[in-house]
Amino acid sequence: MSRSSPEPTPGFLVWRLANKWRVAVDRALAPLGLTHAQYALVASLHGMRRTGERPSQRGLADHTGLEALYVSKLARALEASGLIERTRDPRDPRAVQLALTERGQDVTRQAITAVQQLLQQLLEPLGGLDGPRTRAFTDELTTLLDVPLAPSVPNDETTQGTTP
Repeated sequence: MSRSSPEPTPGFLVWRLANKWRVAVDRALAPLGLTHAQYALVASLHGMRRTGERPSQRGLADHTGLEALYVSKLARALEASGLIERTRDPRDPRAVQLALTERGQDVTRQAITAVQQLLQQLLEPLGGLDGPRTRAFTDELTTLLDVPLAPSVPNDETTQGTTP
């Protein structure tokens, strides 16, 4: 930003970092046929499977912070690619459970390795993945993510004339 411009807001910086990260992950995962959003699902499924979970689409949406409808769309694409299987939950016929296929497990392991290398590169200025500044940064991000935000109300008198 130029000297005459005001300092960037934390929101703007978070947005810029998120976009930088998404683009970098998309590029790193393209050879594996995955997008960043698809990676979020398969990597989450991989981690949940290791703890014995077989989540529903709703459970995976809650875990990733993605909208349930978007998770459903991503899951269908991943199923068509042979990376996950979707089955009806025997305890709730309305729910769909998700699991990685054998091929999905292999692709996910490769993707996790690629993203870990990218993450190490991104976090190098903070001392790398295991650096104390990275741990502090992670704690700060977790604190911010844990703050519930009230949904905004369009045309609310209290928000008129303000900028986000």
